[in-house]
Amino acid sequence: MRTCEEPRAPNGQSPIALAAGQSEYGFAEKVVEGMFIVVNSITIKIHSKAFHASFELWQLQGYSVNPSWQQSDLRLTRITDPQRGEVLTFKELTWQTLRIEADATDNGDQDPVTTPLRLITNQGRIQISLKRRTKDCNVVASKLMFLLDDLLWVLTDSQLKAMMKYAESLSEAMEKSAQQRKSLAPESVQVSELGTQQSWSQPPGASASSLGQYFEKHDMRESSYHLLISRLDLHLCDDSHTRDAGTVKHGMLGGAIQLTFRRMAFDYYPFHRAGDACRHWVRYSEAMETRGQWAGKLLSEFQSKIEKL
Repeated sequence: MRTCEEPRAPNGQSPIALAAGQSEYGFAEKVVEGMFIVVNSITIKIHSKAFHASFELWQLQGYSVNPSWQQSDLRLTRITDPQRGEVLTFKELTWQTLRIEADATDNGDQDPVTTPLRLITNQGRIQISLKRRTKDCNVVASKLMFLLDDLLWVLTDSQLKAMMKYAESLSEAMEKSAQQRKSLAPESVQVSELGTQQSWSQPPGASASSLGQYFEKHDMRESSYHLLISRLDLHLCDDSHTRDAGTVKHGMLGGAIQLTFRRMAFDYYPFHRAGDACRHWVRYSEAMETRGQWAGKLLSEFQSKIEKL
């Protein structure tokens, strides 16, 4: 893989549907979704202007699951609502070992001498939820959860600096990609919100089909990305070899910091608009409601200033 200076155009319709001679979600999509994939090892190499990286996975498995993330009858791994014209599908990827390595390129603007960045993890999994339109198979919303167990990561100060530079070199491309997604998102978001508002606006006493309720229970209001680490032991070490004579005489050649995090979670909602409700978020709490009132007040003040201008 190679990073692009400018974002590519969207993929458009599903290639599976086009190859099967159909324009909507049908038999070909269901067959491909039902496949159980096992790969002994896979290597992904990424090249950019400032660095190159590699991802190595061993014993990779991909399969369909039901909304409770359990393997079951394939008919239970998708939820189709004809009234909304949308379908929900659920996937899971697991692996035994993941190795990540990154290093600066020769023609990059990094320091001449850099320490490669390495990370090795044990078992992990990715849970993927997709919501697509049945008429053209386009993705309306998605949710990706990256789950890791115990993780030990030893970082030297030079590796930490290199990681910051790598992230900085990717920030421009990521910003352009995010702007492209946001510019193309309103149409799909409006279509999705129209269907959800029609269903969510029903009074409590109104009758609704069991299928609609089941779809609504597992529906995704907006795209989101999540990272959950059960335990992270982070060691920051000083690997500098240049010390003055007085420091060496006292035996102080460097230092180290150990940080331990338990149940560390990151949640990212790239298309969430200011002032919208967040009750559908994964880790919603009453504290978010208080914060939402505070943010709503700031938003109204900002809008009033814009109207005056």
